[in-house]
Amino acid sequence: MSRNIKITLAYDGSGFMGWQVQDDVRTVQGVLEECLNKLLGDAERVIAAGRTDAGVHAFGQVVNVRTAATIPAPAIKRALNGTLPKDISIIAVVDVSDDFHARYMAKSKQYVYIIDTSELRSPLLAHYVLQVDYHLDISAMQQAARYIIGKHDFAAFMGVGSPTKTTRRQISVSEVIGRGSRIYYYIEGSGFLRHMVRNIVGTLLVVGRKDMAPDDMLRIIASSDRAKAGPTAPPQGLYLVGVNY
Repeated sequence: MSRNIKITLAYDGSGFMGWQVQDDVRTVQGVLEECLNKLLGDAERVIAAGRTDAGVHAFGQVVNVRTAATIPAPAIKRALNGTLPKDISIIAVVDVSDDFHARYMAKSKQYVYIIDTSELRSPLLAHYVLQVDYHLDISAMQQAARYIIGKHDFAAFMGVGSPTKTTRRQISVSEVIGRGSRIYYYIEGSGFLRHMVRNIVGTLLVVGRKDMAPDDMLRIIASSDRAKAGPTAPPQGLYLVGVNY
C-alpha cells in the first residue's frame, strides 16, 4: 500500500538552474528525486508547492511524494540529510493523508526579497541579496507596496511563458521594511504568477529611485501591461519563506 509523505526543505538556489527537473542541468527537484529514489526505491515524481527560478532560495519549500516504502518518516529525514548535498536541507518529513497535494492545497505562500544598500559591496553576499549603489526612498516604496494588497489582476507583473488560466491573485501582505543598510520586501498571497514577485520588486526599486511615483503602482496594475511596470529584479535576493495549508 502506498503512502503520501510531506517534505519541507530549505535550499541555497545559487548552484541550481531552478526547481523544476530539466535535462542536463542541476535542479533542486532533480537532486531531491535522485536521493529519494535511492533511499525508497519507488518514489514517484515529487509535487512542489511552487517552482522557484534559478538562483532563488527557499527556507520552507513543501513537496509531497508517494511511495510504498515502510521506512519511518524520521528515518527518511535523517537519511536524506545524510546523503543530500550541503545546499539542500530537509526540515521535516511527515506522513500525510492520501489526498494531500502540496500545490493545490496551499492556502498561501510567503516570500521575502532582500536588498542591501551598503556603500561597500560584499562578495560574500553576492548570491544572497541584491546589492545596489544608489539611494532608495523607503517611504515611497512602502506607499507603493501597499497598493499591491487585495485581489487584483497582476498581468502587468507576469513574466513571459506563464501558463495560467487567470492572472488575478489575492495578496494579503505587501510590506517594505528598512533595517540599517538592508531593505526587506515581504509579500504573502494565495498564489503568484511567473516572476511576479521579482517584477513587483523591480517596480518598487524604480519608485525608490524617484523615477516613478508611488501612485503609479495603481495605474500599472490597472493597465495589465507588462511594459508599464519596472524591470525584473535579479533572482538572488528572493526567498520562499514558507507555505501555509
